[in-house]
Amino acid sequence: MGRAAVAADAPGVTDTEIRLGTLQPLSGPASAYGILGYAFEGYFTKVNDEGGINGRKIKVLLRDDALSPPKAVEQTRALVEQDGIFALFGQSGTPTGVAVQKYLHVKGIPQLFVMSGSHVFQEPKNAPLSLPGLPTYFGEAKLYARAILQDNPNARIGIFYQNDDFGKDYVKGVQIGLGDKADKLIVAKESYELTDPTVDSKILALKASGADTLVMGSYSKQTSQALQKMGVMGWRPKIYLSYIGSAVNPTLKNAGFENAKGVVTAAVLKDPTDVRWKDDPETLAWLAWMDKYYPRGDKTSGSNVFGYVIGDLIRHIIEKTGKELTQERLMATAKQVRDYRPPMLLPDISLTITPDNYSIYNKMQLQEFDGTAWRAVGKPISTN
Repeated sequence: MGRAAVAADAPGVTDTEIRLGTLQPLSGPASAYGILGYAFEGYFTKVNDEGGINGRKIKVLLRDDALSPPKAVEQTRALVEQDGIFALFGQSGTPTGVAVQKYLHVKGIPQLFVMSGSHVFQEPKNAPLSLPGLPTYFGEAKLYARAILQDNPNARIGIFYQNDDFGKDYVKGVQIGLGDKADKLIVAKESYELTDPTVDSKILALKASGADTLVMGSYSKQTSQALQKMGVMGWRPKIYLSYIGSAVNPTLKNAGFENAKGVVTAAVLKDPTDVRWKDDPETLAWLAWMDKYYPRGDKTSGSNVFGYVIGDLIRHIIEKTGKELTQERLMATAKQVRDYRPPMLLPDISLTITPDNYSIYNKMQLQEFDGTAWRAVGKPISTN
């Protein structure tokens, strides 16, 4: 009686299966991030091989939205109305996440761990069913502002950013982090559109401004283009780079490692290319998972680590919710996560979700690229 009632009340849940949907840019200008979907498939294949969650297997329904808001709406409707998903999870991108947010709330479908650090997924009062899967962009940018003030208090700062909620959070974070010095220190802001074929003109304008320090809130492709252009120009500002665009492969590899040397970013994950983790049990377990469940995957990509981390977090929450699984019970459980550490998070970094605070990562670790791999700088710092 109880199981039948749960199945009737919760779309996507039967006695033996939970149907989860995810949207990824498998094609289009942000396709570098699409691999996340394959990592999710590999993670839940592992979970299913180990018996599933509370007796149910996870079915992952992966659809391509090409990071296009209209296509995201179309694919989300198909996942909800045709495939009957229990929840949408791990969706990549701020604009596409925003495009489907209201629809999912109307339908009562959780929007779990959107792969975005935008403030729009951290508003429990306005969007209680949306949770971010990434650290806050705003908090990250404030860390960079504080680091700049400490290292070069007379810096001439340029901001290079994507012209959407993602990029604008970096502008706001830098401005707030600099406080009353913002107007004096920020000498230029240049934005680009995701569909722009090149960002060369933006980099030329930033150099012409006299900036000697650059904060970049940019995706992988545009980051590679920008670093490459700066290398050709022989312009070497101090760069603070969004973790979204900091993957060794493809971002820095495409830019040319020599053009990325000295770049600083903030991180929450163990980087498999970092020699510190070569004998680390969590990293060895992740590598074994890649070999068995995702052999075609790139072992240098942070997206594949994030796939593992977010997959583990969802497994944890569904398991804690128990056999009587509904959307309401799932969200209630999610809001009780306290200091949880999925494998592959950096030391001293954990996840907490409360009813009034959806900024789930407690700290970030500054790190610098040495021309081969990322190296930690100091200790993890609070983003609050």
